[in-house]
Amino acid sequence: MTQHNLDDYLTYVDRVWEGEDTLLAHLSGRYTGDALVRIGERTGFFPAFANVAVFDTGSDGLVLVDSGDVRTAGQLHTAVTAFGTPEDGTPRKEVRSVVYTHGHVDHVFGVAPFDEDARARGVAVPEVVAHEAVAARFDRYRETAGYNSWINRRQFGVPSLNWPTRYRYPDTTYRDRLTLRHGELTFELFHARGETDDATYVWIPELRTLCTGDLFIWNSPNAGNPQKVQRYPEDWARALRAMAELGAEVLLPGHGVPIVGASRVAQALGDSAELLESLCTQTRELMNAGLRLDEVLHRVKVPAELLAKPYLHPAYDEPEFVVRNLWRLWGGWYDQNPAHLKPAPEEELAAELAEAAGGAVMLARRAADLLGRGELRLAAHLAETAALAAPEDREVARVRAEVYAKRAAAESSTMAQGVFRWAAAESAAVAGGTDLTTELTRSEGGRRRAGGGIAVGVVAGADADEDGCSCGTADGGGAAAGRLR
Repeated sequence: MTQHNLDDYLTYVDRVWEGEDTLLAHLSGRYTGDALVRIGERTGFFPAFANVAVFDTGSDGLVLVDSGDVRTAGQLHTAVTAFGTPEDGTPRKEVRSVVYTHGHVDHVFGVAPFDEDARARGVAVPEVVAHEAVAARFDRYRETAGYNSWINRRQFGVPSLNWPTRYRYPDTTYRDRLTLRHGELTFELFHARGETDDATYVWIPELRTLCTGDLFIWNSPNAGNPQKVQRYPEDWARALRAMAELGAEVLLPGHGVPIVGASRVAQALGDSAELLESLCTQTRELMNAGLRLDEVLHRVKVPAELLAKPYLHPAYDEPEFVVRNLWRLWGGWYDQNPAHLKPAPEEELAAELAEAAGGAVMLARRAADLLGRGELRLAAHLAETAALAAPEDREVARVRAEVYAKRAAAESSTMAQGVFRWAAAESAAVAGGTDLTTELTRSEGGRRRAGGGIAVGVVAGADADEDGCSCGTADGGGAAAGRLR
């Protein structure tokens, strides 16, 4: 990263705040390099898919908040080493502590180069500090590595992804609150439940700087992820309100760009809290009225003026999923539809419905008709039923591929896009006699995703593929073709 880009970064940050630019440049690594962005005299910022904040404590070395993912670990080590090496030739400053804001793999896999470097030079390795639930998360990740491989392959379109089973566990843990003192700086750690049950936000009062981890990520809060464990929207809103009361002048998020200026920080935290509070209030009221989950999902409305904020676009998670997570948190898994309490196997139900409709192909053709009328949700129901009833039928598979390709193209969130793209590729493989990986990697965007180019939170239009994932209508070679964003 050139010095020009370093100087330009804060101008870019301001443009993103004003809605004049998107997160694409930040998340795609344009500003990631072998030097940190300086935000004040003592603060360095490593802008990447998953950010890292670095603090110069003066007399007691460096403290990192988060450590990024494995792909940027080497660059981070180089950048932090340069940041801690004085120009006057005195010894470089060691990394004393690394604080995990939570245990997600994109925040905890950058410590290894610092440990290795310290051991090679005969100095103490960094102390890793985290909430006490991080260790339990790592244990669970090891025990469910196969499941996590599958759901993340689907979510991000990376068919070769294998979930890690080795982790750098914390050396020091805390339960509710912990204060660390290094040199001239104080690091106040607060536990919160939000996207995770092990979240930490860090307040450095001397610098009026707040590190939020993934409690703020320049997206509609990731409080509903359909393939992951429980989220805590109400607790999350409380944490956002508590952070707003600190009076921070700089906010360094887990993902996305910094926010500079007390009024902007307060606005961003307050708006995020308001969105979650609205979802919680509406969902609770409808549940208390005795409505089924289906009715609740379609009655809750998100204030449009909040979703229009550049930092609250539903580009990763989305509010509909948050409502489902609230139902799970407050009401369990039963959706109040008696037929769903002890259901028949899906394939058996699909076969009965297909027979009643005159065959699976008839269902698929009806799905195609609905798709042509723009009834995407209904079309998906019928296409899925048809495919369950006749999983090897190529005409049925072609329709299902087209339905889910168009569903993905119509979605704003990474999570919905990932599930629908995967489904489209599954059926495109059946229709074309190919395989899932081939279908997922037909387009440039698909190849980028499959190669690990995971993108989260780019607003609609900014990351649109030129040619989609090529899953949809059959092309001349018998494979499926179409457009997905």
